[in-house]
Amino acid sequence: MNDASASSPRQQRRGFLKAAAALVVGGVASLLPFLAGLCAFLDPLRRKSGGGRFVRVASLSALPEDGSPRRFSIIADREDAWNKFPQVPIGAVYLRRAGRLVHALNVTCPHAGCPVEYQSEGSFLCPCHDSKFRLDGRLADPRSPSPRGMDALLVEVRNDTEVWVKFQNFEPGKAKQVPLA
Repeated sequence: MNDASASSPRQQRRGFLKAAAALVVGGVASLLPFLAGLCAFLDPLRRKSGGGRFVRVASLSALPEDGSPRRFSIIADREDAWNKFPQVPIGAVYLRRAGRLVHALNVTCPHAGCPVEYQSEGSFLCPCHDSKFRLDGRLADPRSPSPRGMDALLVEVRNDTEVWVKFQNFEPGKAKQVPLA
């Protein structure tokens, strides 16, 4: 009886250690697929955007030859972390001809992100906070609440007829252009 009572606690300890080891091994084995799935789920969020891309906006003949700006919507495929949206409005630009050159300005005010409007007297105005901009996008009033002028965008005229703009949005409220992803 002495041997039976002495082996019983030893067997209990072994049983406990076996159960604890099985629990640890089972937990690690279950955790690995969960972590792999979590990494796959979060992968789109950690990818960096390619920045702006060139989008066909208009034909050159659609721009007034007198140099007055005209507003155009930017229609392109939009993609967020998990979804793709084909041919949706992603922003707008003002295009202006200067001879054979075309200039593009993002319509979004650099102060608070409101849409800027073209005024008939040859300037732009943000109706949200009265930021005023010249025809070339520079600040018209140094007391303006906007920290910088309107955001100029790169333009290419392809095939002598198509106007392509490298569309990009920037963070509002900052003195320097910081591209949004």
